[in-house]
Amino acid sequence: MANKVAVTGVNTSKLPKLSNNDLMALLKKVKEGDELARDEFLLANMRLVLSVVQRFGGKKDKADDMFQVGCVGLIKAMNNFNMDLNVRFSTYAVPMIIGEIRRFLRDNNSIRVSRSLRDTAYRALQSRQKLSSSGDYEPTIDEIAADMNEDIKDVAFALDAISDTISLSEPVFNNGSETVRIMDQVADTKNDIDSLLERFALNEAINKLNPKERKILMMRYYIGKTQIEVSEEVGISQAQVSRLEKNALEHIRKKIT
Repeated sequence: MANKVAVTGVNTSKLPKLSNNDLMALLKKVKEGDELARDEFLLANMRLVLSVVQRFGGKKDKADDMFQVGCVGLIKAMNNFNMDLNVRFSTYAVPMIIGEIRRFLRDNNSIRVSRSLRDTAYRALQSRQKLSSSGDYEPTIDEIAADMNEDIKDVAFALDAISDTISLSEPVFNNGSETVRIMDQVADTKNDIDSLLERFALNEAINKLNPKERKILMMRYYIGKTQIEVSEEVGISQAQVSRLEKNALEHIRKKIT
């Protein structure tokens, strides 16, 4: 069981193991248009995809998706590999597989993280894997930062930036009759009587705006569109958008002060 990994319905313990010479012979047939050789070649390299997926140890809940995306990178590598170059296929394929997986994680992350932070975080994950492989323990942030020659704060911040968000409705305790959720453990320092009254006044002021003004404020301050984008969608000039927005904000300010 230790050697068996089931991912996307594939029992990876039964995947074929081929030498580099055999792989190159298969790839030559692929380049000549042999479809059976193509399937055999891809199957033989799925272990390579799995090895890349395992580098992203903190994303186990996305392993199936990463494996499928990694296979896309494998196909791209197979299609673009130049057999005239004196390079092993795995050397060429691994960066392409990693690139596809990183792109998938970036595009499917609910919170946008800068490229420099992501790069630091992924290097930290690789460092953690390297350090943990030398012993049966989980390396500390200090050890990872020292291995990377980076500041501890930068490494911790980068790893935190790519960590998955958790819903406030996530249960943390259940005794069968009562469930305690994360939101129950978070102190609420904002919902005092003054802030509630202010919120009611704000809602009332917004409700008294005309529909166009409400729509403009919604697009500008809730959706985050620019005045130019709003003007194109509403069908008026940017100057009109600016004037309506200013009037609406002034109306609200007078109602809540």
